[in-house]
Amino acid sequence: MTYCVGLLLNAGMVLLSDTRTNGGLDNIATYRKMFTFVEPGERVVAIMTAGSLSVTQTTLARLREEIDAPEADGNSSIMQAPTMLKVSEIIGNTLAGVRKDIVSRMDAERISTSASMIVAGQRAGGEMRMFLIYPEGNFIEATEDTPFLQIGEHKYGKPILDRVVRSETSLEDAQKAVLLSMDSTLRSNLSVGMPLDLAVIRNNDCKISMQRRIEAGDTDFAEMSEAWSTALRDSFTQIQL
Repeated sequence: MTYCVGLLLNAGMVLLSDTRTNGGLDNIATYRKMFTFVEPGERVVAIMTAGSLSVTQTTLARLREEIDAPEADGNSSIMQAPTMLKVSEIIGNTLAGVRKDIVSRMDAERISTSASMIVAGQRAGGEMRMFLIYPEGNFIEATEDTPFLQIGEHKYGKPILDRVVRSETSLEDAQKAVLLSMDSTLRSNLSVGMPLDLAVIRNNDCKISMQRRIEAGDTDFAEMSEAWSTALRDSFTQIQL
């Protein structure tokens, strides 16, 4: 399984994903779940994936083929689509098509082909937008009322996002929020694991403004995790019945 979270804020977007893929108790591997497509100054598109690895990898391979195809246009390539809405439509249709192809071959094996994606980005002259794409290809969009989207094992990391994330949240505080959201998930679900991929896209940058991989044993992440645990314990003991 996995956990990915994206925040859509006035100042920009913050994205975080884990890298664990679990094919059983004795088959755990590391695969990147965050993928970026950038034409600096013109557009930036980030995709985070959860679910069937064969479905998500095939979907991304087909998207890359369309980007490089000589006949690519705004109806087929996410790097030529006129809007982020069209980008999400292309990705949703590709995801649904891949699932349909795989299901037709694997139905008798009872293998899950469920997969979902978070798509975030901006093109020059347009607004930042973020979408959650469901396995069937349909999608919902992050809004000012709900400025974050999650896929995978999202329940453990949702409470802190509900309490602290608002559209006006700074990018610095947003990074803390997603990292603590992930920390809660890591502590409660063994199917989510390090390393982590973190990316920040500032409003109107049309590029990846900051990107880093956080490995197991990262000192800063460990200190933040311990500080959060201490703060929760202290707050708990101070609450009076």
